[in-house]
Amino acid sequence: MRLDHVSYVASHDQLVDVVQRLGSRLGSAFVDGGIHPRFGTRNFTLPLKNGHYLEVVCPLNHPAADQTPFGQAVSKRANEGGGWLTWVVATDDIAPIEERLGRTSAEGHRLRPDGTDLHWKQIGVLATIYDAQLPFFIQWTSDSHPSSDGKAVAQIEKIEIAGDPETIENWLGSDIGSALSDIEIVWIDVEENDGITGLVAIHLSTPQGSVRLD
Repeated sequence: MRLDHVSYVASHDQLVDVVQRLGSRLGSAFVDGGIHPRFGTRNFTLPLKNGHYLEVVCPLNHPAADQTPFGQAVSKRANEGGGWLTWVVATDDIAPIEERLGRTSAEGHRLRPDGTDLHWKQIGVLATIYDAQLPFFIQWTSDSHPSSDGKAVAQIEKIEIAGDPETIENWLGSDIGSALSDIEIVWIDVEENDGITGLVAIHLSTPQGSVRLD
């Protein structure tokens, strides 16, 4: 179990501006990731070192955005003004997580503009909606991964989370350090974050120095 990516939400109207702003700060270019037809969303991705990537995702005017957990999560965050949605944990075998949570994962796919199709399974998004400190889980079933789309120049070095380590570890079923290996975790008191759990900021090392994205 390991960190796969971090997800940032923008409204459909602000998507391009957010992508350009974050890309400029990190000194790297986002790649048009295409549409998630089953979830009613679309994204742009920016590769990071160590097999991670940063996603900027927006809801589309599509029924799936209201009918699926991921579409609902993205729409809810966009309606709140956008910002960090969650962090996502990758696993090589999602079956034990399905068994532990008592439900099956959802199939996802994303058609890139170049015609290639990425496939994966994901589970746990509903928990993220109700408690944003909790990541959801993903298993890639395609050979390629978004961290290899382009040249990675930035690296996640620190994550600020408003939440409780024990709550997250119970959800993960393992020590949080195993999922965020070599990444410093800064715990923020939830009351100091207006009572809201979840990602507060991501610190990345770049050729231009350290950058904090909040």
